[in-house]
Amino acid sequence: MTADVKAKQRKPTNVSLDAELLQEAKKLGINISRSAESGLRDAISMKRAELWKEQNSAALEASNSYVAQNGIPLAKNRKF
Repeated sequence: MTADVKAKQRKPTNVSLDAELLQEAKKLGINISRSAESGLRDAISMKRAELWKEQNSAALEASNSYVAQNGIPLAKNRKF
């Protein structure tokens, strides 16, 4: 991917950050934009996982209940 294509995919935005945190990051040469993107990606991933668990809680409970009552399906075929 060329630099021009990557630049077009980025969107300038304004954020408010703790002043001391920002100063320390700049002093250490940390790329603020990339770090914010990384943190945002992590937050999105965690939130999606949380939502998936909530949306599928009934199926997870049913599966866990089945295993508790009947054991792991095909357990006799497991090699470990």
